[in-house]
Amino acid sequence: MSIPIIEVVVAIIARSDGGLLLTRRPKGKIYEGYWEFPGGKIEPGESRLSALNREMMEELGIQIELAYPWVTRVHTYSHQTVRLFFYRVEKWYGHPYAHEGQDLSWQMADNIRVSPMLPTSVSILKALSLPSVYQITNAAELGVKGALNALENLFKRGIKIIQIREPAMKKSELRLFAYQVVEIAHSYDVKVLMNGDARLSREFGMDGIHLTSVELMAATSRPEANLCGASCHNTEELFQADRLNIDFVVLGPVSPTLSHPEVVPIGWRRFSILIRDFSLPVYALGGMWLEDLTIAWEHGGHGVAMMRGRK
Repeated sequence: MSIPIIEVVVAIIARSDGGLLLTRRPKGKIYEGYWEFPGGKIEPGESRLSALNREMMEELGIQIELAYPWVTRVHTYSHQTVRLFFYRVEKWYGHPYAHEGQDLSWQMADNIRVSPMLPTSVSILKALSLPSVYQITNAAELGVKGALNALENLFKRGIKIIQIREPAMKKSELRLFAYQVVEIAHSYDVKVLMNGDARLSREFGMDGIHLTSVELMAATSRPEANLCGASCHNTEELFQADRLNIDFVVLGPVSPTLSHPEVVPIGWRRFSILIRDFSLPVYALGGMWLEDLTIAWEHGGHGVAMMRGRK
């Protein structure tokens, strides 16, 4: 007997301080007492956004003004399988109020103080903790000193995650540069990922590793790292990242880029098609500027990955 798949829309509602709205399932409902993100089933013939608006009005008494598609997750319980379409709600009218007997609580993604939580909600918290801008080092153009100065300025302005990627550097130079980057980044509580070199990542106490597309396709299991990203360019690579349970991917190039001028960009339409209903957060890569954040969100992206983008 096949288990039915129920399609559900889920709202990630965040305050200006980063607090996320959670609701506790009331008595009488399956999994009563469990905390989750608000949402509900999509009715037959109903679009996802229409369902999201209806559910938020019924549950919380709010009307959505602006919401962006984000990730899609599938989870199988003993009684059913659910396909969850997560949306990040950026603007809404009204004040959230418990209309269906549920409890409400605002929580920080990296410091949840309510329990128990539904497995589907727990699995999304790590993705929600990822910043919207993924910075990539650029010492090849700026020089080591210039790159270090530029990074520190970015950290002061709020950048919270970077990837050390310097393929042209000699090994000895890369070791010294990586050591200096980690020293500065960690003093600002910035996470550092090393491109391709897991050994160096562990040696210098970095926060994770970023796989090239070649490394990704050659991998048979997820690398042993707290945080793992990967570079993707097509459906096959995205599928592999999902299969290995990678934390996030960068996809591109979306726009023309100085790093790879010979590569034809995929454009925003193709970007959107490739990641539709994808399970992992996706950063748009290639010719990105900070001003491209909104268009990345509109096309289902988590954010942008940048080397030269203005900040």
